[in-house]
Amino acid sequence: MTNLPLAGPRLSRGLLLTMAFSAGMTVANLYYNQPLLADIARSFGITADAAGLISTCTQLGYALGLFLFVPLGDIKERRSLITALLALVALSLVGVATAQSLAWMYAASFAVGMTTIVPQIMIPLAAELAAPEERGRAIGTVASGLLTGILSARAVSGLIGGTWGWRLMFWIAAAAMVGLLLLLRALLPTSRPVSALRYGELLRSLGTLVRKHSILRESALIGAMNFVGFSAFWTSLSFYLEGEPYGYSSRIAGLFGLIGVAGAAGAPLVGRLADRFSPKAIIGGLTVLSLVSYIGFGLLGTSLWILILGIILFDLGVQGTQVSNQTRIYALDPSARSRLNTVQMVTTFLGGAIGSSLGSFAWKMWGWPGVCLTGGSAIALTFLIWLAHPARLSGRRQNWYDGRIDDYRQEAAAPACDGEEITR
Repeated sequence: MTNLPLAGPRLSRGLLLTMAFSAGMTVANLYYNQPLLADIARSFGITADAAGLISTCTQLGYALGLFLFVPLGDIKERRSLITALLALVALSLVGVATAQSLAWMYAASFAVGMTTIVPQIMIPLAAELAAPEERGRAIGTVASGLLTGILSARAVSGLIGGTWGWRLMFWIAAAAMVGLLLLLRALLPTSRPVSALRYGELLRSLGTLVRKHSILRESALIGAMNFVGFSAFWTSLSFYLEGEPYGYSSRIAGLFGLIGVAGAAGAPLVGRLADRFSPKAIIGGLTVLSLVSYIGFGLLGTSLWILILGIILFDLGVQGTQVSNQTRIYALDPSARSRLNTVQMVTTFLGGAIGSSLGSFAWKMWGWPGVCLTGGSAIALTFLIWLAHPARLSGRRQNWYDGRIDDYRQEAAAPACDGEEITR
């Protein structure tokens, strides 16, 4: 049984940008540790692969948090859910900042990942508030903020952690989450649940959605392998940059995250293209772009300019693929967007956790060529999955279907917001 909300007024640019900013600020918590892994390893007296498990614990916690908490977006008031999660992640970040042992560090990092799932509640909310013909643009804008947060996190943490120590970085992150809690509490509209399912039924329905939608199955597999390649690269990059031929400090290594922000600028454009053309075709082209980038990393990674260009193209390919995947799965069932996003993102970040471990292991065993072979193989497998699984709906047919669902919602359903302007 569902309680489908009315689409309501169009999503304002101000609120959309606030949501994008919030997604970026929050998701950054997952990545602050990556450029600091070498410093953390020295602090605890551990090896590079043991330090890499810190990133793995964060990704695994994120996957579990996605499974347990993101579906609540379909049955709970989202503003209250978001602010509660921000309070929990602030406490978890304090736990990382005060860690006195490696086991403590692993547990606190897992807790940070588990509670840093606000962006994946924010993206379905943006999709719901946006007009049908602008849904891809809205998703792309929030995803662009998310990607900017991912990449800027590495630069900020490298600068702060490399200058004043890695613990200060996590104290600052905790304070930022408290500030963001207050901002979103004031600006987000109050929403109504879109489903009347109980929590247990909600979780069981995830399996039903997977069985029902072949596009969701393909999208989830593509997302997982895509993030294996993504995490393998970024987990290992700081170790590579600190060695030959570069010899950079953690501060300089972290600044490489800013290079990929150029790729983030392309996410809204990819979203607009997904509104007009087949997301399936866009995913194929972007996967090839990521694969070409990995070939460049492996063969010419000792060239600074090739490395910089490769990072830009690689992040555009990975994040553009993610935007296209989310655009098409949200067309499948408007009353289950949070759950659809749960399936997509749980598999994606399980892939990310696997990629972090594989990247650290490959670096330890075979160095940079091993990392490039490992991550490049994951991207190649992504392309094979895309090639082997024909989509049943073209982009135009998906958009037509999505628009018809929204027409039905406007005719038959209750308002999404209780007397509050979405443009607030």
